[in-house]
Amino acid sequence: MHFWGTRELKAIGGDKEVRFTSVLLLRKVETRHARNGSEYLKIELGDKSGSFGCTCFESHSSFTFFKTSKAGEILQVEGMNRYYQGNFNPDLVSVKPLSEAEIVEGNWRALLTEGPEEAKEALAEEFWRQVENIQHESLRETIRSVFQELGEGWMISPAARSMHHAYPCGLLEHTVHVVRAGIALLPLYPEIQADLAIAGMLAHDVGKVLEYTNDSVPERTKLGTLQGHIILGYRLVRKAALKNKLDPELTERLEHMVISHQGEPEWGAAVRPATPEAVFVSLVDNLDAKMGMVKHLLQNTPPNASFSERFPGLESQLLVEIPKI
Repeated sequence: MHFWGTRELKAIGGDKEVRFTSVLLLRKVETRHARNGSEYLKIELGDKSGSFGCTCFESHSSFTFFKTSKAGEILQVEGMNRYYQGNFNPDLVSVKPLSEAEIVEGNWRALLTEGPEEAKEALAEEFWRQVENIQHESLRETIRSVFQELGEGWMISPAARSMHHAYPCGLLEHTVHVVRAGIALLPLYPEIQADLAIAGMLAHDVGKVLEYTNDSVPERTKLGTLQGHIILGYRLVRKAALKNKLDPELTERLEHMVISHQGEPEWGAAVRPATPEAVFVSLVDNLDAKMGMVKHLLQNTPPNASFSERFPGLESQLLVEIPKI
């Protein structure tokens, strides 16, 4: 049996009627109400090549199943390709959850879930090497304490639910890439204190370890909903700084990078960056987040398309054609 992937399905085109069978990850189920008061479900399904939405009405045989399902379930789906406002939005014919034995035998979790291109072990080794490269002893011990207290489990944390690096080990990958980019740029800006900037880049998103679950489809934790990763990260960094007797001024500056790294209050920052290091960390973080979105769209847009779908984090479509140079 041929199982259609998401990228392959989106490439069919609206002029053909195709019945397909896929194994897909259930990403989201939302209950909505029509004008007449009846319920219907907005469902998001996908794999590592992307996702798509579809609608399930009360009259559908799978309505009760989806109504009681949770994100992260792996399903065998049959459907007919349909399009709504130019987007792939198929009609579901039948849905069957795979057993754990079927999931293991087919290696479906690995096949359906995105992940970093580099091995977790290599990324972790580079991360800890950059911690050790911090010359200021108390600052180095503060950053080491932050992550040691979280245990090795933090290395499989996602960096987001959907925007960028939204998969297991995404936070580790994003953090290492931010530090790589930052270290490459630091020689251009001698006004930045390198140790402080590197510490900020390593710790800026640490609160996400507590904000999201480590599932194949990340969800917000209770703490993540009540406080968010800015506050959670601030608390983790402050606790480690006090434990390691970090100088109060350096503590203040390190905390400031954590609470300001998202740049603008409307983007989630508690305050705007107000030190040279905080401005630098915020911009490098934004660079890697945006390029993570670009990479996702380049990999997941159907090969016959010139532009990706509009992506919220970029507020635009992305031209995916390869230039002839």
